[in-house]
Amino acid sequence: MTKNYIDSEDTTLFEKAVAAELFQERRTFEECRFRACSFAGAKLDGMVLRSCIFEECDLTLATFRDTSLQEVRFIRCKLVGVQFDACRRLLLEVAFEKCLSRLSGYVGMSLKNTVFEGCDLQEADFTGTDLAGSSFAGCDLTRAQFNRTNLEGADLRTAYGYAFAPESNRLKRAKFSMPEVLGLLDAYGIEIE
Repeated sequence: MTKNYIDSEDTTLFEKAVAAELFQERRTFEECRFRACSFAGAKLDGMVLRSCIFEECDLTLATFRDTSLQEVRFIRCKLVGVQFDACRRLLLEVAFEKCLSRLSGYVGMSLKNTVFEGCDLQEADFTGTDLAGSSFAGCDLTRAQFNRTNLEGADLRTAYGYAFAPESNRLKRAKFSMPEVLGLLDAYGIEIE
């Protein structure tokens, strides 16, 4: 499931930049690394981000309306309240590692084989999302919404906090582990001892 992201010495580095300085004139960023940047509340609408890495950036409540995210990786970023479902769907490919992504929206997206590793996804909304083959290694999914979600072949063995109705989602070949898999029974109001 490893993705081939551009991560070389040829990558353009933007360190400790703020949105007002960086995004005024430039709308396309290719093979760029953004490190420790403050983009909270930034409007990244209509931008093209290709083979980029965001590392330790604050993107709280940033907007991505019609933004193209192609091979974009978020590492240790704050992504609270980001509505990724507003992104352009064509060629969309993202990965998330150790990100704080509470209250974020992924509604109706195609995120097949997407890697979420060690992320805090509390109250994220995955309604109608295609997550087939995706990995949620070490992710906190407390109160995350899964409804009409395709989780076929998804790996939730080390994810925790999830509780959703199995019959409302596609789960064939999805991987779970004990005791967290018992969260799939919460919707039934039964007691397990």
